[in-house]
Amino acid sequence: MATLLDYCSLVRSKNAGPFTLTFDFMCHDQHTYQALTNTGILNRTLFAGLFNTTENEILVVNHPRALAVKVSLPRPSIQGDLHDSDCYAGQQYAPLMELQLPELP
Repeated sequence: MATLLDYCSLVRSKNAGPFTLTFDFMCHDQHTYQALTNTGILNRTLFAGLFNTTENEILVVNHPRALAVKVSLPRPSIQGDLHDSDCYAGQQYAPLMELQLPELP
């Protein structure tokens, strides 16, 4: 099996304002971008389950010219809240690194 790092040169999470969390998946090349989007693994169901939100609050956008996929969703805690354990949201991608993907064709 493969992981996101086999498909992507960059996987990151960050704030998109104090209420929104965003993820960027930037692929190595056209071949890996096409293979990643063909798996369909980066979908609203996955993120809803991982981040305890509803699917209709999640936006998944494929950017073929940038060889990237962007996912945005509400932050689990408002940035800076007493219960916010990751103020810049830079560690929120960690659970995704264990995803099992098909080997690249």
